[in-house]
Amino acid sequence: MVQAKIPLAQLYEDDYAQWAELMAQLLQDGAFDQLDIENIVEELRDLSKRERDRLLNSIRFILHHLLKWDHQINKRSRSWQITIERERNNIELYLEDSPSLKRYLAQEWVAKMYRNGCLNAIQETGLDFPKDCPYQIEDVLERDTQGRDIQERDIQFTD
Repeated sequence: MVQAKIPLAQLYEDDYAQWAELMAQLLQDGAFDQLDIENIVEELRDLSKRERDRLLNSIRFILHHLLKWDHQINKRSRSWQITIERERNNIELYLEDSPSLKRYLAQEWVAKMYRNGCLNAIQETGLDFPKDCPYQIEDVLERDTQGRDIQERDIQFTD
């Protein structure tokens, strides 16, 4: 059994990597009474938020690039298409790893991410964009920017 030389809460603050290794070892050893439960709970909640944020960040990136695609027709580039496809692929991977994240494929989350994506597009282009989100989740996940119909994704939409 592993014994901490300094209080676990202090170890958590001073050396996160060592704290995490110690918690893993204590769990493996079945030393549940020695665990730093408060910080483990915090870390698990943060982990869940990070997974959600990765998904939402991909939605934001796609919205940012769809705005540029729709409002800067003469400046459309392959790099914008690549960014959109990369983020769509990321979304697919995130959902494979954590199917419960599908609940964030709802219009309310698209609207929230639109505000951020729109701000990014305004800062980058200096253009004005619609105040309200003109995109649906289907646009984020499937709208064609390559002149072909995108039907290869198997993502269930939420209502």
